[in-house]
Formats: sequence, structure tokens, C-alpha cells
Amino acid sequence: MQQPLVSILIPFKNTAEYLPECINSIQNQSYTNWELIAINDSSTDNSLEIMNAYASKESRINVYTNTGSGIIEALRMAYLHCKGDFITRMDSDDIMTPNKLEIMLKSLLEHGKKHIAVGQVSYFSAKGISNGYERYEKWLNKLTAIGNNYTEIYKECTIPSPCWMVYKEDFENSGGFTPNRYPEDYDLAFRFYENNLQCIPCNEKLHLWRDYDTRTSRTSEHYAQNYFLDIKAHYFLKLNYDVNRPLVVWGAGNKGKSIAKMLLNKNIAFYWLCDNENKIGKDIYGKKMQHYTTLEQLQNCQTIITVANEEAQTFIKDYLSNLKQINMKDYFFFC
Repeated sequence: MQQPLVSILIPFKNTAEYLPECINSIQNQSYTNWELIAINDSSTDNSLEIMNAYASKESRINVYTNTGSGIIEALRMAYLHCKGDFITRMDSDDIMTPNKLEIMLKSLLEHGKKHIAVGQVSYFSAKGISNGYERYEKWLNKLTAIGNNYTEIYKECTIPSPCWMVYKEDFENSGGFTPNRYPEDYDLAFRFYENNLQCIPCNEKLHLWRDYDTRTSRTSEHYAQNYFLDIKAHYFLKLNYDVNRPLVVWGAGNKGKSIAKMLLNKNIAFYWLCDNENKIGKDIYGKKMQHYTTLEQLQNCQTIITVANEEAQTFIKDYLSNLKQINMKDYFFFC
């Protein structure tokens, strides 16, 4: 039986230093029936020359120039040119492990459509990995190991942008790269969740994620915290919010205040609670801050939790569990 074609979509911009390692890792894949659609997104270094040099020797590599601007339009262009029945993304500064494509494709063929193959990731950096990235990697891989990625999707992006693969039909049914919403990888993860693509558990590290000071997720305004809160609020109100149930915001820090402003701007009624004695009873944005035990008086409520402290989160989980409330139905951690 003929091996199915896998389309790898890779926008690139000023990653000349890392491109050879990235492309070599793709060429060294154990699964060989792939095509690489590479889109130059206004590079000012010699990234384009490097990519063209690879393409001149490798028929599976096709290089185009972004006629628009930015990563979303680059991804759209890449998708227009792809011919594969399976779609995956790659970042031009990262590295694939040798069997990445083989493992993900095999998983999809075994489980069929309406599934998404994901893999564990490993951060690496010349300067060493920060504690924040180390905790994110551990958290993400723990979810991926059991395919439980969506259970904490409102905390952070639970589908690593360069480490997923889906059937082309499922990708299109999920809206592809149509929305202009940033962060584009987080938006896509929510649409996979919306379309009920089941994550296939994976215990193997398939992607090496490079960290450095000038990577896009560190420097672009589109990856600032306010964009993450906007996207969380957008999909919560679309997918999980029940207008017939009381809505609660737990937390009065910066994130809690940002969520409260969004809800007020949308004229959505909510209770605002916290466990900070210095804030309880105060008026913020015209809302009186109430003690968290107010939850015990509310019937069938939904709670957005904006408290980031890990010890506090453990207390909140235990408290809500005692109230017989269920994660992703009755309460949602936004950080």
C-alpha cells in the first residue's frame, strides 16, 4: 500500500542560524513520504538563500514568499500549496526527533479521523532553560502522556504548535488558518477542542523546542498576556459558558481585573470573589468584592479562576471538590 503524503508547513523569518539543523532533522526522518512547504516571511538575513539551497537539492522541499505579512498569512499560503492527506506544522528554529513523523502518522492511522496526534516536547537553549519553561514542559508532557490535553486548555496552550498532526479533512473542519486571532497556535488548539478532535496519548519526546532571546513568542506583541486572556475569554463564552448559570470570577489580581473588565464591557453579569482580606468588601469597577465562601450560597454556578499561585490553586481545587464541582464543567482555571 502506498504511504500517505504528510505536508509539513513551516513559515520562516530570520532563523538562518538554526535552519540547517531544522531542515536536516526533517530530511533524516524515518518516514520519508513528506513534503515541506516553506514560506519566507520577510526575512532580512540569509534564511531564504539557505532554504533555496536545500530546495535545489531536495525535491520534497518547496519554497514560496509570503505575499501578505505575518505568521498567519504565511501559514495560509503554505496550506494553499500543500498536497498531503495529513497536516503538521514545524518551527524553523526547532528540531524533529528522527521518528517524529512516523510515530504521529502511525497513531492517526490506527485511531482514524477525529483524532489529533501530539507528542512530548523538550526545551533546549544555549543559556539553559528557565524554571518557567521547565515547569511548562513538565506540565504539557504530563497531559500529553494520557491524552488529557483539553482538561487544562484555559490555563495555557495545551497543543504544542510545532508538534501535532491531523487528517487534512479534520483540519479544514476545524477552520484551518482562517481566523485572524492571535496567538494563532492557541486559537487552533481551541478549535481542535471545539471540534472534538481527541488527543492520542503519547509517551515519547518527538520535538526539541529551542528557546532564545529573540524567538517570536518572546518578542512579538501578539504573544503578550492580554492576547492570551482575550482568547481564553472568547472561547469560554463560546464553548463552555452557560447563560442560565450564575458566573463567578475568583481572583482580584491583574488577570482577574482584566477578565472582569471584559465581562463588564460585554454586559455579562458575574459575582467577583477572592480570599484576600484586604480586598473583600471593596468596590472595584463598580463591583463589590465578596468572600470566596459566597460560592456556597450560589446554586449551579460556573467559576473562572484567575489565581496563579500553585498552593492557592491546590486549596481552590480541594475546596471546589468538596462542593462536588467538576473541572471544565463547573470551574475553569485561567492561569
